Amino acid sequence: MFGYIYVNEQELKLREYTAYRSFYCGLCRNLYQRYGRTAQMMLNYDLTFLAILLTGLYESETKVEERRCILHPLNRHKSAENDAISYAADMCVLLSYHKLKDDWTDEHSIIGASGAALLKKSCKELMQRYPRQGKAIEENIRLLGEAEKEQKKDIDYVAGLTGHFLGEIFVWKKDVWQEDLRQMGFYLGKFVYLMDALEDLPKDRKKKNYNLFLDCGDVFEASEEPKYRKMLTDVLAESARAFERLPILEYAGILRNVLYSGVWGRYVLIKNAHDEKQQKHQSRNEET
Repeated sequence: MFGYIYVNEQELKLREYTAYRSFYCGLCRNLYQRYGRTAQMMLNYDLTFLAILLTGLYESETKVEERRCILHPLNRHKSAENDAISYAADMCVLLSYHKLKDDWTDEHSIIGASGAALLKKSCKELMQRYPRQGKAIEENIRLLGEAEKEQKKDIDYVAGLTGHFLGEIFVWKKDVWQEDLRQMGFYLGKFVYLMDALEDLPKDRKKKNYNLFLDCGDVFEASEEPKYRKMLTDVLAESARAFERLPILEYAGILRNVLYSGVWGRYVLIKNAHDEKQQKHQSRNEET
């Protein structure tokens, strides 16, 4: 359920891309230094976006240094460090623990069980430090599990569960900006869930797993696409509307790139993969 809130690299200015990578590298380093290699492996673009968003809003004092790492041992690269990045790292660990635990519960995933065990101590401490966010993640992931077992088809309700916990994660501080941040996270969360369901649809259909779109036929068929594309566009529009109310100047170009362009990158890949599969299927039918 991670990796959908990404930039459109081709549309970024060089200095914006450099800044974006510095946050990504900074989050990676923060996860490793504070929580170890397992947490570092949970690094994702969604929490990188959150770190940039909160840095821009609260104008966190940011230290940027050139460093080497295991992945880039020969060349130095810029790495950012501030309190917003630390918060994003904390949320990454909280989310990852509950996701890994859920993977074990639902699929008996050995990776999920071992990963959750390694993060359990850190998660317990974070649940005490962030009771509001921790409770929202735990409760809504539990409700998602129940919705899957009951085969619920209420798109607003099921996708909204991811929206609820991401909305609480976006609220770093209880202040005048909390409602806009909560709304922004809520609708981005719905978008992430819907995208994940679309991407997993072929696999879920084959394995007969739960999926909101399982009974919807070909969701990318010409007559159907506007319906689901519009659904995704509508939730993104609500998130963007909340974002535009926030007084963010620094990194605004990066954030708008993600919200208005970057988030559609995976949709295009998913649809292209679907179209390619359909073309191959059609070609085989014509040959026979």
